[in-house]
Amino acid sequence: MSDADADRHREKMEKRKAVQDAEVAEKTIEKGLLIVHTGPGKGKTTAALGLMLRALGHGWRVGVVQFIKGAWDTGEKHALKAFGTQIDWHTLGEGFTWETQDKARDIAAAEHAWAKALDLMADPTIRLVVLDELNIALRYDYLDLDAVVATFRARRPDLHVIVTGRNAKPALIEAADLVTEMTAVKHHFAAGVKAQEGIEF
Repeated sequence: MSDADADRHREKMEKRKAVQDAEVAEKTIEKGLLIVHTGPGKGKTTAALGLMLRALGHGWRVGVVQFIKGAWDTGEKHALKAFGTQIDWHTLGEGFTWETQDKARDIAAAEHAWAKALDLMADPTIRLVVLDELNIALRYDYLDLDAVVATFRARRPDLHVIVTGRNAKPALIEAADLVTEMTAVKHHFAAGVKAQEGIEF
């Protein structure tokens, strides 16, 4: 790289930094966020757990409720045991809907999981709550959408909540502060590769 090229690059980056610094300085609000991870692509729960790990690293207490997933022996549950009482984890689903084949049972499980979610959100020592696959429970009308959204809107100002699962309802998306849609570009399952330890669970 010539001296002229280096100078042009430095000048360009100085201008970029000035714009970036000014934009960051304008952001002064600090609040609990309602975050939604949705879409047909892989990685919704994975992203939520990554954010949760960041929070744990800052010493936060966090809560997790899994709405649909049954008692899978997952790597994350083993790893997170190291955090002890810093994390309050509840797997309360009974498996995917095509496995249970019992709507009344699925509704009862979702209601039980939502009751636990309410307990966690009411705990002032918990700063982040992950509601894994809540979108699935809402999609199948296992829970009252309006009541769930009203609860999120009324939560205490410093509480962060992450909701995962495909097919997020428009009312939830409208209430959220951050929505990320995972897009399925390519998935190994379509090529006959099974769910693998350390990757899917």
